[in-house]
Amino acid sequence: MITLETLENWLNAPAETERLEFKEAKLQYDTTKLLRYCVALANEGGGYLVLGVTDKRPRRVVGSQAFLSPTDLNDIKARIVEKLRFRVDATELQHPDGRVLVFEVPTRPVGQPLAFDGAYLMRAGEDLVPMTPDVLKRIFAEDQQDWFCQPARCDASPDDVIALLDTQTYFELLKIPYPTTRDAVLERLQSQHLIKPTAHGWTITNLAAILLAKKLDAFYPALARKAPRVVVI
Repeated sequence: MITLETLENWLNAPAETERLEFKEAKLQYDTTKLLRYCVALANEGGGYLVLGVTDKRPRRVVGSQAFLSPTDLNDIKARIVEKLRFRVDATELQHPDGRVLVFEVPTRPVGQPLAFDGAYLMRAGEDLVPMTPDVLKRIFAEDQQDWFCQPARCDASPDDVIALLDTQTYFELLKIPYPTTRDAVLERLQSQHLIKPTAHGWTITNLAAILLAKKLDAFYPALARKAPRVVVI
């Protein structure tokens, strides 16, 4: 859930990231630009388009009147589904300095870049540009990845990751002190490509599940039938 506390953390982030895009949009925001940014963010793994916040540091809330009425907001959400064929959630936050509107964009399907008006879009600084050939090649190759890199569980919450994986044993086997925060645990697992961030949480890979699952049957049935085998010759 996106809250005022979430917004405060975003305002204090050192820079816009691949998952965050800020626009002032004090009075309105162009619908075509919104659609283009939704496509670009989806192509980059999903993220948030935040209206009513300055895009330069130090960021501050200036308030946005874009899509102000419930009818306007419902209409733009329906327009996104109609034009882009995926759903984008919208959250209104009533900040003391003005209304903030957050569009939560899901990630694109694996191996499928998204296009708007014939262009596969990505962000480059403040601009939206067509994807380069190497980026497109990498995306098209995603669904050819090996089985261990494929997801065993999608959109898991941080608590789900800790509950499903035996992280304590992982750190003990590596003779590494167990981190003092949950975020540090997740960061370590991500650095080893055992989990991957998504717009709605974390993807747990098949490799992570095979190595660290507390119970394999907590994952989908195909994985529950698999287990490490040791052959003694």
